[in-house]
Amino acid sequence: MLKRVVLLSLFLFIPTIAAAESSAPHEIRIGTLYAGSGAFASSSIPQYQGLRFWVRRVNARGGVFVKAYGRRIPVKLIAYNDQSQTGLAGSLYTQLITRDRVRILVADFGSVLTSVAIPLAEERQILLIDPTGTSAKFFRGNNRFLILTGLPSSGIWPTVLADFLIAHKIGRVAIIYSANDFTESQDQTLVSRIEAAGIHPVYNHAVANSTSSYTLLLHQAVARRAQALIELGYNNNDIALLQDLSAGGMHFAMVFTINPGLRVPLFLKAVGAQALGGTFTYVTPPSLAYNKVNYGLGLAAFKQAFEPWNRKHGNVPLGLSVIAGYNSGLIIQKALETAKRYDSVALRTAIRAVSGRLFTLDGLFKVDSRGNQIGEPIPLGQFFMSQEKLVLKVVYPAKVATAKPLYPAPRWGSGRG
Repeated sequence: MLKRVVLLSLFLFIPTIAAAESSAPHEIRIGTLYAGSGAFASSSIPQYQGLRFWVRRVNARGGVFVKAYGRRIPVKLIAYNDQSQTGLAGSLYTQLITRDRVRILVADFGSVLTSVAIPLAEERQILLIDPTGTSAKFFRGNNRFLILTGLPSSGIWPTVLADFLIAHKIGRVAIIYSANDFTESQDQTLVSRIEAAGIHPVYNHAVANSTSSYTLLLHQAVARRAQALIELGYNNNDIALLQDLSAGGMHFAMVFTINPGLRVPLFLKAVGAQALGGTFTYVTPPSLAYNKVNYGLGLAAFKQAFEPWNRKHGNVPLGLSVIAGYNSGLIIQKALETAKRYDSVALRTAIRAVSGRLFTLDGLFKVDSRGNQIGEPIPLGQFFMSQEKLVLKVVYPAKVATAKPLYPAPRWGSGRG
C-alpha cells in the first residue's frame, strides 16, 4: 500500500515539475538606457559598462538562478541610446516595456534621465532599479516598483558637508547649484541645515545644467567675500567651474564640488591634479574600498576581474558609475534568487527582505519602505598633493577620517588649492 502511495505521489509531482519548467522563460529580459552622447555620457556609459559586466559574469555561469523556476536562466540585456535627452528616453523606456516586454527596468544615470522612467514603470507595474537617480522627490509617494541601489537620495548627501561648515565656523558661504532635482534638493538641505546654525549664505544662485562658464559667478562670489565656494552640479558643471577657477587664479579658503571624488580618473584627465589639489568632495566607492563583502565581488577582486574585460569592451574609467551599474546587477540577482514568483511585486518584496543584510562593494544595501537607499554613507573628502601626486582622503566626520582637513586650503603650483 505504501509503495502505491509513493508511486502515485511521484506520478502527480512529475507533471508539476514539467509544467513549471515549461512555463519558465528562456531568458530574463532586462531593459536599460545609456547616454552615448550629451551631458550625461561621461557618467552614463560607465554605469552601463558596470551593468554589462554583471550580465557577462552571470551568463558565464549559465545565467542567473531564478528561485521561481528552480534553475539558472540566461540574462538578455536590451539597451538603447537616449543621447542624454529626456524626451527620447521616455520613448525608449516605453519601447522597452511595450515592444521588448522586459520584466525588469534599469534606469539610465542620474535623476534627470531617471525621472521619466518612474511614472512609466509605476503605470505598467514594472520593477524599476534606479542606480543613481537620487532626487528626494522620487521617494515621497507610495511607488511599489522603485528601488534605489547605488546611492542614498540626494537630500541626505549634504548633511556631512553642512556639519563640516558649522563645526569649522565657516560663516561666509557661496553656493552655485544646477537647476535639477538632484542638486536642488542638496541646496535645500544644505541651506536649511546651516541656517538653523545661524549661517546665512552670502550667495545662492541657480544655473542651467548646460552651464559651461562660471567666471562671472566666481567673481560675484569673490565680491561677497565668500570663504567657502560650494558648487553643486553634474560632471560637466564641476569640470567647467574647476577649469575657470584655475585659469582665473581665484582662491577660496574652501572649494567643494560633488563629482571629483566619485569619478577621480575622469577629473584628473579633465582638469589636472593642480586644479583638484585642496578641493573638498564627496567620497564613495571605489575611493571607499569595501573588500569584506557578503555578496558579489569585493573591490579588489572586482578590479582584477573587471579591468581586463573593460580594456576590450570600451575601456571606461573605474569610478562610482561603474560600481553602481554592477551593484544594481547584484541586487537584481539577489531578488531573482530569493523571490517566490517572477513578477515585479514579488521581486521588490524579496529586495526589501534582504535590506540591511546585504553588504557589497558599494557598502551596506539598505532601503526604506519607499525604496530609498539609506545604508550607504557618503563622507567628506579632500584632495591632497604630495610630491606632485594627488591623493583623496576622508576628512570628515572624524570617526571615519583618514586625514585632517586642510582649512584654509593652500595653493599648489600655478593652480589653486
